[in-house]
Amino acid sequence: MKNFLFLFLLMPILIWSQSNFEKAEKLFHAKKYDEAKSLFEEILKIKPSDSKTLEYLGDIATLQKAWVIGAEYYNKLKELKPTEADYFYKYGGCLAMRAMEVNKFKALGMVDDMKQAFEKAIILNPKHIPARWALIEIYLQLPGIVGGSESKAISYSNELARISPVDGYLSKGRIDEYFKRFTSAEKNYLKANEIGKSKVTFQKLYNLYLNKLKDAKKAQELKRKFDS
Repeated sequence: MKNFLFLFLLMPILIWSQSNFEKAEKLFHAKKYDEAKSLFEEILKIKPSDSKTLEYLGDIATLQKAWVIGAEYYNKLKELKPTEADYFYKYGGCLAMRAMEVNKFKALGMVDDMKQAFEKAIILNPKHIPARWALIEIYLQLPGIVGGSESKAISYSNELARISPVDGYLSKGRIDEYFKRFTSAEKNYLKANEIGKSKVTFQKLYNLYLNKLKDAKKAQELKRKFDS
């Protein structure tokens, strides 16, 4: 009888929660983030460990560049679901974006947590492409004295190549471009574009021609082919 009474009293709350979740989702997909956030926060008061609500709130925080808040939501998610690779990736991503806003000394203190989060994402999902891209950027942009390493960046690029040839060539091009080996970068971006034929592969090659090689003719010819 007590259990029945408990369910009877709880049922309206559960129905309200589900209805508001659907409304909040629609608002989120309509990019009405402030309205969606308010509804998700109300739902969280009733269901504080609901992973979908937490993830939406984390995603809204990142879309609004509230990196610290986003990291807090994703940290809770990775504690609730420690086998979900994307939660570790998103947590690391918030830390990385926050590191770009703080002073260099504080940013360096965040590097190990970033690495661990991205590495964990790869352990949980061996085919996780974005986590490898994140690690490539970390190893490229860190000074060698505090852990930067071209060889480690190349190692993750080689892993990408085995999972996705397009990402493999794009990442090799990115490494070459970073070290101003523009001719080599062009070769890798060309291969990526031949395989991918996407807006991303086009843009990487186009930007290289226009901004690094200063070859407007090649840039325009590439654009003409892409638009045709």
